[in-house]
Amino acid sequence: MKFGLFMMPSHPPERGLYESHQWDLDYLTLTDELGFEEAWIGEHFTSPWEPIPAPDIMIAQALMRTRRIKLGTGAHLLPFHHPAELAHRVAYLDHLAQGRFLFGIGASGLPSDWALFNVDGNAGQHRDMTREALDIILKLWAAEKPFRYQGKFWTVNYPEPLYGTLRFHIRPFQKPHPPIGVASVTPRSPTLVIAGERGFLPMSLGLNANYIASHWEAVEEGAQKTGKHPSRRDWRIVRDVYVADTDAQARDEALHGMLGRVWGEYLLPLFGAFQLHSVFKHDPDVPDSDVTPAYLMEHLWLVGSPETVAGKIEQLYEAAGGFGTLLMLVYDHCRQQDGWERSTRLLATEVLPKVAGLVPA
Repeated sequence: MKFGLFMMPSHPPERGLYESHQWDLDYLTLTDELGFEEAWIGEHFTSPWEPIPAPDIMIAQALMRTRRIKLGTGAHLLPFHHPAELAHRVAYLDHLAQGRFLFGIGASGLPSDWALFNVDGNAGQHRDMTREALDIILKLWAAEKPFRYQGKFWTVNYPEPLYGTLRFHIRPFQKPHPPIGVASVTPRSPTLVIAGERGFLPMSLGLNANYIASHWEAVEEGAQKTGKHPSRRDWRIVRDVYVADTDAQARDEALHGMLGRVWGEYLLPLFGAFQLHSVFKHDPDVPDSDVTPAYLMEHLWLVGSPETVAGKIEQLYEAAGGFGTLLMLVYDHCRQQDGWERSTRLLATEVLPKVAGLVPA
């Protein structure tokens, strides 16, 4: 098993953007030194709890401070970008990364972002735009001669060479393109069916065991349509993790620190507004009102001593049927920095060796 990061990135709303950005860069540097495999960095526009609208800028800076960790957008929200412009920006960043870039894509999920960009998410327009944008991006990268793409949302012209010097010329460093990742939270996700069809990297956010299993079923369903053979080694599962010397210390610091705060003040109210508390329940009969940070710590979070957390990872691995990479959700623990850094070091030095042998066939 490999370890990585899933950074929204999340910061307390009272934190300044500069301080938040520097915290993220410092943490990426630390995890690179500790041997984490990858980090996915999110993109949001209208959430003060997730204040980073340009993950590629953070990645470009992080490339200068790290040596081996792979860095990905987690994700570029395709409805909010012109696909011709994004194709160039991603391809250019891929060259800067020299093989360390991952292209995470998404359709967006915040109604306030839809409103900002005048996208009708309630009617599924964001998903249609995502499919069209991705088609354009991949076609631009693969094309060898001029074409015109007349879509529902965008029209793109791959130009004829002009004046002997002007032409389309920026394509990705990795061939045919950087690895493409998609994340989902909904059961039997249609997004992950597409991942299976196209051979993309699937990522499952923190769901209960039944929903997690349905995600791999969705990947296999898509793969069957195109004759692909997906590997569970490519599957990423995202979880909250906090490690301390003892179970009691870990539970106290997790519940009364930033992990407990972000779930209590932001994520649980947001999922409740979307009527999605069910994805966290170990039993569907549990009332929504019982789904609290303390409930999540009991049933979903990987919290405890190194031995306890290793055991919980093994249980998750068995329940899912095997997966390749555990991605740890990252929040800005500026008010308990020493505890969070120690948690990260314990995860890398004491937990990982205990679960490194968990590798799907």
